[in-house]
Amino acid sequence: MRGRRCLFGAALVAGLFAASSPGAHGGEAAALYQAYWAGVPAGEIRLRLRDDSASYRDEITVRAQGLPWVLTHFRATGVSEGRLAADRPPVPARYDVLYDLRKGRDRRLSMSFASRDGALFAERGPGDTSKKPPLAEAFRKNVLDPLSTVAAIRHELRRGNRGSFVVPVYDGARRFDVRVRVLPKKADTERVLHLELTLAPIAGFKGESSDEGDPDNAPRPVALTISDDAQLMPLTMSVAVAHLPLVVELARWCSAATPCE
Repeated sequence: MRGRRCLFGAALVAGLFAASSPGAHGGEAAALYQAYWAGVPAGEIRLRLRDDSASYRDEITVRAQGLPWVLTHFRATGVSEGRLAADRPPVPARYDVLYDLRKGRDRRLSMSFASRDGALFAERGPGDTSKKPPLAEAFRKNVLDPLSTVAAIRHELRRGNRGSFVVPVYDGARRFDVRVRVLPKKADTERVLHLELTLAPIAGFKGESSDEGDPDNAPRPVALTISDDAQLMPLTMSVAVAHLPLVVELARWCSAATPCE
């Protein structure tokens, strides 16, 4: 797997799989997740989520394991911050990811979000090590970063949306939509939400804005199940990475008594 593809997959899968206590603001939650690629351990993900009625801050640490570690030596830490309001999607403020790869250490993906002419634009932040120019401004308008995407999905589910919606995402090199559809329940007594997600490429998926070129450019389906209760807790997630299934599962919640570090 190419480095950018690993970063894209890890950040998005981990972001979509994040969950804290969706029923209320003003809390902090931390969790440890285990990823399996083709059935074998592939990585560990740690998340710390903080929010209140007006703002959010999500932190993530990802480290490859097993064969993916041998191939990529991928590890990353990321932070996303922004504002929250009940009547509109999250408004991101900044997104920073520090990551290492076998062929490159101390790389940084940095974005800030600037309000201009009634719209919000993703801009390259200080210290960003990307070698290619950002996408055209039209593709960076009114978008969310990958970690803020989870806030948007949770927001819609909190509001009781059991239909479909679209989240526009820009990861610093690529513009894509996350199309979400809540599937009908198999039985009225079922306490699980089945979400069908599609990662639909818009721009930057043919090498013109990728440091390493030629990433996957076909729509990518993601299967996600979430408990249908006040917690909206993810149960399983699967997505194909390099044509092999990547599955992410919640391992345990973290606390002062049982830290994940």
